[in-house]
Amino acid sequence: MDPFTLQDRVALCDAAREVSTSGLVVGSAGNVSVRSGEHLLVTPMGSRLPAIEPRDCVCVALADGAVDPGHARPTRPSSETPLHRLVYAAAPDAVAIVHTHSHFATALSALVDELPAVHYVASAFGGPVRVAPYATYGSDALAEAVAAALDGRTAALMANHGAVALGRSAAHAVEQAQQLEWWASVYWHARVFGEPAILSDAQLDEVSAQHRALRYSEAATDTR
Repeated sequence: MDPFTLQDRVALCDAAREVSTSGLVVGSAGNVSVRSGEHLLVTPMGSRLPAIEPRDCVCVALADGAVDPGHARPTRPSSETPLHRLVYAAAPDAVAIVHTHSHFATALSALVDELPAVHYVASAFGGPVRVAPYATYGSDALAEAVAAALDGRTAALMANHGAVALGRSAAHAVEQAQQLEWWASVYWHARVFGEPAILSDAQLDEVSAQHRALRYSEAATDTR
């Protein structure tokens, strides 16, 4: 039995379309996946994200990468499926992954070792985002490098390649990818004019505490 419902597949296609229309990828670049138990559902290899149909997405076993025997379409899983599998193994709380070749994140990945906290949005990612060392796309070496860079983080840049963002759902992972690209663009433009001020770990901790306090306050006053 397919572990993914039609609704799951539609949500993945909607996320893939949003990745493309928001300019985070060009052509057939980039991929998106969601996880359910011991399986992941990933966008197909070589497909333009806006054109993907629900049944084109491929169900793959997390353990060994085997394609579900019930997959009836000729589509094959994304070449970055090894990356998705290893990231889910390393980040068991992640429900969705978005991989992009977004402009500013990719440019910075060729220049820096880390995307620093020039804005408090960094707190939403666990702190400054690391840049995983370069490795050939689709390789186990790349998957391992990205998984390591994600330790304690919900996003990573990939040297001379692009970016990865994790989320609680496909839609949330897309939002994270968009926010990551905005953050990268802020840092890029700040660097054009000088040396940006960087927020400290203590300041980011205060942001996280404020966020938790506000969420608690909203829940406590919710009378619905």
